[in-house]
Amino acid sequence: MLFGHNSNVKAGDATFHVQTEDRGTTNALIDTTVYFYGRVLYRRTNNYFDLLPLNPDNEEALKKRLDQQHRAVIEEIRTGALHLALPREEKDSVPAGAPNAASLHGVLSLELINAKTWLSGKHALLQIAVRDEAHQAVGGAFVSARVDGAAEVTEVSARTGDFGHAQFEFDMPRLAGADPALVIEALHGNAKGHLRFQLRPKPRVPSAS
Repeated sequence: MLFGHNSNVKAGDATFHVQTEDRGTTNALIDTTVYFYGRVLYRRTNNYFDLLPLNPDNEEALKKRLDQQHRAVIEEIRTGALHLALPREEKDSVPAGAPNAASLHGVLSLELINAKTWLSGKHALLQIAVRDEAHQAVGGAFVSARVDGAAEVTEVSARTGDFGHAQFEFDMPRLAGADPALVIEALHGNAKGHLRFQLRPKPRVPSAS
């Protein structure tokens, strides 16, 4: 199981959303994207071909590499080492501290609160937190979760409560695709957010001849 990261980073009067994802072993890429009110300002991509095929040790090395890349981009934004040119219209139209900025411009931050314990056997329990650009809880957001690459269609949905939390429970389907993933999406007004967690299908046990 490989995890992504979503973080809001404040630099001066601007708040940026940083998302880092593993694009799966088919692509073998760690992809970090920096957003400003829904617009992509910067992308950093590094491959991990040297870690293939993945085994437990290489998976741990990949997780550390993904964490380091995410932290590096955040630190470069905070220190000003990474220069991000803001779109002119955004500078003119978005006042500092504008309320509900995420709902106006399209960025939500999602967190899988129980990222290390969400799967127990075949039973999945997802605890999701949804926040806006100001890191405030977003109530009433529509949240859905699905398993891409499953043998049968699996999708659940709910709305967040006043504290921006939603919870799902379901039985994990059999994984049949080449690059299966758990995909979590949120929608609130015009604002959107998503998380993608790569899944590793269990290797088939050869039958005795």
